[in-house]
Amino acid sequence: MSLAGRARGVVGTWAATRVLLLLTVLGVLPVPGPDVTTDVSVIYQGWYELLRAGTFPLDDVTWQYPPGAALAVLAPGLLPFLTYATAFFVIALAVDATTLGLLVRADGERRGGRRGGAWVWTAGVPLLGPTVYARYDLLVTAAAVAALLAAARRPKLSGALVGLGALLKVWPLLLLVGTARGRHTRDARAAAGATAVALSAWFWLSMPGAFAFLGFQRERGTEIESLGSVVFHIARHLGWGGQVMLNYGSVEFLGPGVRLVSHAALVLTTTSFGWLLVWRLRARRFTAATPFDAAFTAVLLFTVTSRVISPQYMVWLVGLAAVCLTERTTSQRRSALLVLAATGVTLLEYPIWSSHVVHSDPLGIALLTLRNGLLAAAALRSCRSLWCATVGSGPGLAKVPEARQVAHVGSTYTSERVTGRQ
Repeated sequence: MSLAGRARGVVGTWAATRVLLLLTVLGVLPVPGPDVTTDVSVIYQGWYELLRAGTFPLDDVTWQYPPGAALAVLAPGLLPFLTYATAFFVIALAVDATTLGLLVRADGERRGGRRGGAWVWTAGVPLLGPTVYARYDLLVTAAAVAALLAAARRPKLSGALVGLGALLKVWPLLLLVGTARGRHTRDARAAAGATAVALSAWFWLSMPGAFAFLGFQRERGTEIESLGSVVFHIARHLGWGGQVMLNYGSVEFLGPGVRLVSHAALVLTTTSFGWLLVWRLRARRFTAATPFDAAFTAVLLFTVTSRVISPQYMVWLVGLAAVCLTERTTSQRRSALLVLAATGVTLLEYPIWSSHVVHSDPLGIALLTLRNGLLAAAALRSCRSLWCATVGSGPGLAKVPEARQVAHVGSTYTSERVTGRQ
């Protein structure tokens, strides 16, 4: 099949699946389980009214986002001829389409013209069902995808997008972990810092409560879908005295041992960041895929060790997996497939059979164990593959027999053999 034919195939599939997604969030096609769109029509719209009046939700503990999230919540105001919820879904569709365009272009620039990244995005997003269009995480993911794809040629633009993404939801800062050493890293980090500081200062000076979210986040516990929650799901069958309650905007476990597990999650996150630091110091082999692979690994570790693995978090991983697969030399193919599998299970876990998860019945426990097990396996595989491809010997080096520094020049690649640390 020709390159144009492959592009038409992925775009056609994208269009068909997105029509179905729109029909689900608009209520035309019912999806079993709770209505996931109430976050938009009730919570987001309530925040919209406050933000439009010039203040953050100071007394709402469910507001747990950096100040840049206000931009996503206010965005439906750009379409005043639609209801708030409908405008939000239309914007999500437009952002989805833009992200696909970026990935199709990136795929087309690679030798062979394979549409791996575009297909991962096309297939992975609808695997989350209506939730993906009913949360603003799609917008954050789009900024992250754009930042990574711009990194090689335009590091300052990439850094600015990272800074914007961080003001939307913090985690895009992890995209900087794999930037090539030298000027690229300095330019990207400087642009990210300048953008984040400038936007933060603007919000702080113009709107009260810009950083109230920090206190609300600190009080979070162990959410019922996190890796650590499986312990309490099983413990409920053994007489554990805790309970499941809506707490700080999410359904969490409360009771004996919860604080210990929450602290253990923080320790795991800190340990993961320590591993990333060691990797960064020891990595010697950088290819065009390395920044993508490292970003995917970092966000995967951050997600798996989080006290909260909400369903919409999966779109972060789908987006970064798609970017990885735009590069032939990526070390993350198997981890990307594991993430796609986990995303499909997430749709079953929420919203379709969410009641089983809330009640910790055997089906709910099985779904969570499978989803979180797939994520944990993906994280471990991702770390090993990244390490082997950039630091030590192993399967990851089979595809990169010589250490190469790959730089983008125009629409082609040039590579230069390098020795030692880069």
